[in-house]
Amino acid sequence: MSNQFIMSLDQGTTSSRAIIFNRHGETISVAQKPFTQYFPTPGWVEHDAKEIWGSQIAVLTEALAKSGLEAKDLAAIGVTNQRETTIVWDRATGEPVHNAIVWQDRRTAKYCDSLHDKRDWIRGKTGLIIDAYFSATKVKWILDNVENARKRAERGELCFGTIDTWLIWNLTKGGVFVTDPSNASRTMLYNIHTLDWDDELLALFGIPRSMLPEVRASSEVYGTVSNRYLEHPVPIAGIAGDQQAALFGQLCTEKGMLKNTYGTGCFLLMNTGDEAVTSKNNLLTTIAWKVGGKTTYALEGGVFVGGAAVQWLRDGARIIRTSADINTLAATVEDNGGVYFVPALTGLGAPWWDSYARGAFFGITRGTTDGHLARATLEGIAFQVYDIVKAMEADAGAQTRELRVDGGASMSDYLMQTQADIFGFNIVRPKTVETTALGAAYLAGLATGYWDSIDGIRKQWKIDKTFTPQLPPERVREMLHYWHKAVNASRHWIEE
Repeated sequence: MSNQFIMSLDQGTTSSRAIIFNRHGETISVAQKPFTQYFPTPGWVEHDAKEIWGSQIAVLTEALAKSGLEAKDLAAIGVTNQRETTIVWDRATGEPVHNAIVWQDRRTAKYCDSLHDKRDWIRGKTGLIIDAYFSATKVKWILDNVENARKRAERGELCFGTIDTWLIWNLTKGGVFVTDPSNASRTMLYNIHTLDWDDELLALFGIPRSMLPEVRASSEVYGTVSNRYLEHPVPIAGIAGDQQAALFGQLCTEKGMLKNTYGTGCFLLMNTGDEAVTSKNNLLTTIAWKVGGKTTYALEGGVFVGGAAVQWLRDGARIIRTSADINTLAATVEDNGGVYFVPALTGLGAPWWDSYARGAFFGITRGTTDGHLARATLEGIAFQVYDIVKAMEADAGAQTRELRVDGGASMSDYLMQTQADIFGFNIVRPKTVETTALGAAYLAGLATGYWDSIDGIRKQWKIDKTFTPQLPPERVREMLHYWHKAVNASRHWIEE
């Protein structure tokens, strides 16, 4: 049984998971552990980096125990992670100097506004729009606000990393300090054309180069897990940010293919091959992966609040008891009853990029029920994805024929049907919706010879269900009219 399996460490925004796959890309074992979300003040979102690490090592052990496997049965480990979330820690002790600042955090929005005149310059280097979403301003905030942090950083005492870097640092007991281009390209510090950290950007944000990890390929052996955690030296051999990993896991490895992941947020990526396409419609140009010496680029649009809107309906509004209940509740009404929900709970992402938008229900009447609110919430997720795909089609100069979907909320048949109705083309859900973890597994397996080639694994991708459009076009046009009216009303809400 030796070396017959691959493990993925899938570190997400609300939980850490470990998934073991076999050679056919089938799931053998899953372990999952949630961790605490901290909201110190409105618009701020933090995680305890040590709790993230503890939860990740716990699920690694649990997944092995559940499967009855041992470390020697693993050919490699791949890592995929929530992107942009920022950790700064002491190089000698491994102690974080502050809580991790999460990608959803908006504390640096005002500072980002002050950089408006540099937007084209920054975008030309990074492919990114200036926004609090990305890591650079989060690192700057920590250096500016944590006592002695800047002095310590200038002395070379501090490390900065996204979650992948933090996990691998800990797995190797500080022996390996790396990231990959898919994560580096989300920091607003990495030049996606020269494929290196950019000294001019580092100077702009006041970040010493010594803090930064080495950028290696997305598929190569970086090191082995310390024998403190596994009794056998398992290689760590794949890294990709969660959305790029999902693109790879969906085997969207050819130019023009695209996928959407319905997770805490919704993230739609289109493979643009070896060309870094500059968006004219407020999308991001990003690196998908670097494999075999070849860098592949993607266009990306991000919805900040996707599945998180359902979580809010459960935990904040308390209209449902479990996330799955939203589908049952939505089915109690025939349509949305004229109710539209803009899920701008942490501002609006692409193509609007409005940090000051806020969530809102529109069209509520005396006849509105909890079923209408549930339906409007699911439709609000689908409408946001529609806006991104339309922007992507304009940039690519081509119409979409099919969208591959994955992530937890893609299991909602109602949401997927709504998405197909709005788009007017097919939505395709694969048998394996854990494509983020699968993508990291593929990257690690290719690096270690577990799989021979991308072509060799492409036949593993199988369809679970295809959703075809059913709503009349005139009804879709009416819904889109009111959706865009609602978006415009919610924009710049808190801007004085």
